Amino acid sequence: MTTRRLLLTAALAAPALARAEESWSPSRPVTMLVGFAPGGGTDIIARLLAPALQQALGQPIAVENRPGASGTLAALAGTRAAPDGHTVYMTTVSASAVVPPLMTPPPFDIYKDQTPIALAATVPLVAVVPTTSPARDLAGLIAAAKADPGGLNYASSGVATQQHLAAELLSAAAGIRMTHVPFRGTGQAVNEILAGRIDLAIDTFPTYLPHIRGERVRALATTMPERISWLPDLPTVAESGFPGFDANVWYMLMGPPGLPAPVRERWAAAVGAALAEPVLRPRIEAAGFIPGNGSSAHAAALLRQDAERYAAVIRQAGIRIE
Repeated sequence: MTTRRLLLTAALAAPALARAEESWSPSRPVTMLVGFAPGGGTDIIARLLAPALQQALGQPIAVENRPGASGTLAALAGTRAAPDGHTVYMTTVSASAVVPPLMTPPPFDIYKDQTPIALAATVPLVAVVPTTSPARDLAGLIAAAKADPGGLNYASSGVATQQHLAAELLSAAAGIRMTHVPFRGTGQAVNEILAGRIDLAIDTFPTYLPHIRGERVRALATTMPERISWLPDLPTVAESGFPGFDANVWYMLMGPPGLPAPVRERWAAAVGAALAEPVLRPRIEAAGFIPGNGSSAHAAALLRQDAERYAAVIRQAGIRIE
């Protein structure tokens, strides 16, 4: 075939290929990886969204938990998946923007090896203590920590996770020192708090909201700048003597590098439609999440913004992953 005929054939085929990409749909069941154990915020939002995404995309979606390494095991598996839209992962600010650069060597490049698809949700954090704790408010907890430097411990789902960073932000603001106890997943940390073996956790509202409402833990403060509508009597950390304090977690649907734009945008549209669904959206909000949006551009900008923001926090706190 001559060069001219090859070019002509390619030109004629291009519109058909473009149309095929624009109408992309998964051709087989989809896997959504989650980097934390069942019961944590990442798992909750993934399982809330999965049925609606399954309906929008026309294929079953299996949520697969792969906990470990502060969520980066699932993220790493996601970065290595084929860029065909059949494997995605629900990730967090810690797993995709904070932890990877702290590892030696880094498991992946947070900008080159991931394709942000859509922000699924943001969620405020809440400081909770066991019901047996003598601390009745944040001031009481801080006073106890000052009286016994390093004696109080706090839980997280891993080193450099948002729970860890939020506690370090509070420690720096209050001038206290506490002992970090990282777990492999949020579920383990919750069990330890409920049993009274851990003094403090600063974790996501969806994780602890049922226990707060059931009076199985005591909430001291929320980390958002303003009070939360579903617990209006709960003060903020900022109100408790630390103006400007702000920490939250985001959950983002992410794909592997090289994910074609039509595939990415189809996924983003499905997430946006799910978050706007009149039955699902109230369920998401009732679970303690603030629904996100379906913009891939917004997701990419948020990834970069928080990667840079928390890099500064980590340098100040001297956080390292051994």
